Amino acid sequence: MNGKSFIAALCAAAALFAAVPAPAAELRIGLSGEVTSLDPHLLASQPNLTVARHVFESLTDVDPQTKLIPGLAERWRALDALTWEFSLRRGVKFHDGSEFTAEDAAFSIARPLSIRGSPGGFASYVRAVESATAVDRHTLRVRTKYPYGALPEELNSILIVSRRHAQDAGPEDFDSGRAMVGTGPYRFVRYQRGDRLELARHDGWWGKAPAWNRVTLRVIPADPSRTAALLSGELDVIEHVPSADLKNIIKNNKLHVTQTTSWRTILLHLDQYRAQPPGVSGPDGRPLADNPFRDPRVRRAISMAINRSAIAERVMEGLAVPAANVVSPDVFGHNAALKPQPYDPEGAKRLLGEAGYPKGFRITLAGPNNRYINDEQILQTVAQLLTRIGLQTRVEAMPMSAFLGRVRKEETAVSLLGWGSFAADLALRSLVAAPNPEKGYGAWNWGRYANPKVDALMEQALASVDRGRREALAREANTLAMQDLAFIPLHHQVVSWAMRADLAYVARTDEFTFAHHFSPARR
Repeated sequence: MNGKSFIAALCAAAALFAAVPAPAAELRIGLSGEVTSLDPHLLASQPNLTVARHVFESLTDVDPQTKLIPGLAERWRALDALTWEFSLRRGVKFHDGSEFTAEDAAFSIARPLSIRGSPGGFASYVRAVESATAVDRHTLRVRTKYPYGALPEELNSILIVSRRHAQDAGPEDFDSGRAMVGTGPYRFVRYQRGDRLELARHDGWWGKAPAWNRVTLRVIPADPSRTAALLSGELDVIEHVPSADLKNIIKNNKLHVTQTTSWRTILLHLDQYRAQPPGVSGPDGRPLADNPFRDPRVRRAISMAINRSAIAERVMEGLAVPAANVVSPDVFGHNAALKPQPYDPEGAKRLLGEAGYPKGFRITLAGPNNRYINDEQILQTVAQLLTRIGLQTRVEAMPMSAFLGRVRKEETAVSLLGWGSFAADLALRSLVAAPNPEKGYGAWNWGRYANPKVDALMEQALASVDRGRREALAREANTLAMQDLAFIPLHHQVVSWAMRADLAYVARTDEFTFAHHFSPARR
């Protein structure tokens, strides 16, 4: 072979080699929360949705700053006050190769209301829907029971399943993988409860091909274990970086961190509906004549007793922003004019005295110890602060699954909760509205706070298809609820991801961790 022939052959071989894509590595992610089910319509918890959104998609989506963007629906419009039309993407395939159609979308919207024994969450997103009809294979028409401007945001929370595979499926069919057939960037491989979910890239996905052909989502709620797995190289990424480890991780040149203020508000619900809430008694342990949390002066005293700045700086080590709103800054309906309650323990004592509790009373503060950033430390710190104003406070911290069980049995009176939402009116509907199962209101209103004015403003906001008017009403409802201390806002989380130095990720306000959004870092 002469020199020219050899060079030509070499170039041809190089070209052939370049035409074959190099196999992408596996991405291994450490998740912080317990995953209780793979059924995308069973329980609306962030850990469940994090894993589900790798396999399933929704009609509408949101960008990293929670701005509404197209998903499986390319566009949508309100035909009238009660009717919305969604134009669906063409050529979208489920993991089994079948075509995604409006029939699958209509079925998925109806499914949350048909699940028996659901712990809650998804039904509220579709309570307003009267019917969802496939006009043709790529046009869906949704009719609501009443004017409902928030429908596009609501449908972001409803993941689209294959009607063929989910028609008669229960949660066990999703956990086994039989019904885990979506349109998303990854397809189901194996699920080991309490440990991991293994996924493979869906090469037929309509979006930009993910960088990773295999993904392992490891469930590691224990902060030290999650950090150790990252440092040892067992994981490539972890979410919710423990505040105690953050400084050392930032100093590690093999790793880097990305952060943003989360949409999640950490708050305290106070029982305002029972005459004698559990765990609440006089300073001598005897029952009180009435529920002290019904008195706005007592709620204000509790708020004044909490040093939010100290919690943000010391307990959270900078991973928090003191809160005064139901939603964090930049979220639809946030009111920047509301300022966090100043720390004033002496003023709090005076208010308790005015309310008839000069010697305070006893309370039990309950919450999770494995769900939110430093949640148990927050509980202990709040307990110490409340004890200083005369409220003898005992802490009951437990795994999130156990805590939710206690709450549903109505065994708690002062409860820690974290809540994130795309909009203030949607957050108020779940957290503050008077419970109304028919409308899906108040599903997470553990304190049973009720204010008809707040509810009326919220309903007007949700009914408006004019986004400017809707936001003004949502902000007004948010302001009134916070002035009334429907619950005690503590702080908005600052959420962090730590990863290998050669990876990149745009920090998301909604806290979601998506493998297909990670990419090799540009050098």
